[in-house]
Amino acid sequence: MQRVLIVGLGLIGGSVGLALRRWAEERKSDGRRPLEVVGFDPNLDQQRAAEKLGAIDRGAWDLAKSAREADVVVVATPVRSMRQVFSDLAPHLRPGTIVTDTASTKGDVLAWAAEIFPREIHFVGGHPMAGKTQSIEGAEADLFTNATWCVCPSVTASEESVRTVLGLIAAAGAEPFFIDPHEHDGFVAGVSHLPFVLSATLMNTVSRDSSWRDMKTLTASGFRDITRLAAGSPEMHRDILITNRESVNRWLDAFMVSLNDLRQALSTTDEAAAQVALDAFLNEARDARALWATQTTREGELLQATSAELQPEGVSDHMGRMFLGGFAKRLRPLPDRSSTPPTPKP
Repeated sequence: MQRVLIVGLGLIGGSVGLALRRWAEERKSDGRRPLEVVGFDPNLDQQRAAEKLGAIDRGAWDLAKSAREADVVVVATPVRSMRQVFSDLAPHLRPGTIVTDTASTKGDVLAWAAEIFPREIHFVGGHPMAGKTQSIEGAEADLFTNATWCVCPSVTASEESVRTVLGLIAAAGAEPFFIDPHEHDGFVAGVSHLPFVLSATLMNTVSRDSSWRDMKTLTASGFRDITRLAAGSPEMHRDILITNRESVNRWLDAFMVSLNDLRQALSTTDEAAAQVALDAFLNEARDARALWATQTTREGELLQATSAELQPEGVSDHMGRMFLGGFAKRLRPLPDRSSTPPTPKP
């Protein structure tokens, strides 16, 4: 039986555990499952909650002992705590043990792994592109279904260790995407980290205004959708921003250039010029959004779960014409990411 140790039992760690336990249950033979999931969290209440939820087979009260017994270790703690977690694990791992993580940034994490783990430990960085604002209470086995799971193997990781991590990803229902760690950090800074910075900034901007008490009664779905990310863990977002500050700053600079262009268009006294500039700005955004929304998977399904937007009865006639009359004819398949991964070995 293969033993997986999950360190950190929040939303991501708990969901990994639920997905792996379901996979193991479905492959049970003679009453025995091919996989045991052990969980450790320094917050004992969180660890007990994970046990009660069924995210782990049993809790680990001695991290050193559990590390010695593990075949695979999944570190799902906040990113800035990972260096210390790696240091705590390293003396106790058996040669050949595979370690992976779920951090939202990869450059620092790969550097810490190279510094701390001996060569006999195979580190394969990972980042599932899925999540919610809840913690362990919101964990679910389907959280990663059809999600992209970034894979960043260390230079010393064996081919066998990479295959094992790909099997874990397949068991969770996700799709692997191999990427350089620094390229990863640049990409996610734009599509993941910048959005929650903007969400938090909007929430702070309007809520600090003296009229917020009355203004908030007018908020609707647009405000709710844009500010949803601001409800996430401040500690998690803080750690992500600190470990990816260079890339986030680059995207903030680009965003402020675009925002300033919009401000200049609104500030001009030439109404015709303002209309031209605003039309160009808004049309570019609409068209880019449409192309993104109609991207498909290899199976022909909409990648971003935007099917409701493509129903003309669900949107304005204008939006319906835009999607169905133009861009739906130009569905762009997702580039091939990797071959189908193997499943975890018993």
